[in-house]
Amino acid sequence: MKRNLPHLGPYIDDLRDSGLYRTLQYGRTDGCHITINGRRMINLGSNDYLGISSYYENKEHSSSSRLVSGNDASYRTLEDILAAHRNDERALVYPTGYMAVLGAVTSLGASNCTMCSDELNHASIIDACRLAGSTTRIFKHNDIEDLEGIVGSADGDTVIVTEGIFSMDGDYAVLPEIVEVAEKHNSFILLDDAHGDFVAGNGHGTAAEFSVSDSIYVTISSLSKGLGAFGGYVSGNDTVADMQVNGSRPFIYTSALPPGIIHDATRRLKMDLEPHRRQLRNNVYRIGKGLEDLGLCRGKQSHIIPVLIGDEKRAVSFSDRLASEGVYARAIRYPTVPRNSARIRVSVTAAMKSQDINEILAGFEAAQRLA
Repeated sequence: MKRNLPHLGPYIDDLRDSGLYRTLQYGRTDGCHITINGRRMINLGSNDYLGISSYYENKEHSSSSRLVSGNDASYRTLEDILAAHRNDERALVYPTGYMAVLGAVTSLGASNCTMCSDELNHASIIDACRLAGSTTRIFKHNDIEDLEGIVGSADGDTVIVTEGIFSMDGDYAVLPEIVEVAEKHNSFILLDDAHGDFVAGNGHGTAAEFSVSDSIYVTISSLSKGLGAFGGYVSGNDTVADMQVNGSRPFIYTSALPPGIIHDATRRLKMDLEPHRRQLRNNVYRIGKGLEDLGLCRGKQSHIIPVLIGDEKRAVSFSDRLASEGVYARAIRYPTVPRNSARIRVSVTAAMKSQDINEILAGFEAAQRLA
């Protein structure tokens, strides 16, 4: 047996003792269900919001970066559609949404620039800001007064970085107010719309939902969530695209996605997704109202609904009880969320049928009763 670093054992033990230890669950998904260890359950951990991932096909392969020989012509078609989707000059596709965030932020950062980042931004944004070479200032979540104080006192260029729909709380960024601050101080807005794209704003995302699309400098998004495909992309003007092609290490030094994946994403973008969005809205209403009636959530909900538990061990137990009722929803814990704010993250999809929703709500009612 190989030696381990001495500090690893105690660290793992501490995770177990504090309810933070994680294990991989190997399963097979089918629509809105997942089968683990031979047991079929309703899956509340999917980001396939519009319920169309089952359409995926891929038979081709790419083995080079796009700047060498992997830039298949299919990329141009997809990126033209994505740029038009965002009403921007150009879009660039990355292998993943995480890499799109790293590529955009790091290629835009500079020593004389300040990145003003919402405190609840995704880990990919946090990592990207650290690598950007800029000064990073964190503002309180959706706190416009705090944001304005930071932007107003910053030296050099300022970039305000926020998610459109926040991945753990499911709430919207206060984009109209953020736009006012940006315009007042001549700042730039970088929007990570991974969870709002293709879903909110009649499919055009959270900026369209608030009618502020023209005020967004750069949009980063995912093709693997609402669209149910694979990859990520960055959309902006020609200069933003040129900066990435010439300075984004995640873009330059990564093999291209296979053409089959690109063709698949293009095909999905040409689909009529409105019936899926309509079904998603109906499902969000039913599940949100049901959980609110149980006292497990409150307020206007997006398709991400957090059921706050607090204590990490209680959250794990609650998740286990849900599984025993046939509902799969993992406990989200530190460091993904702050300590003592553990929750069950309910990810609603259009694939859920009426009977599925009944079983979901019954599962939460039973788990709550046993809590």
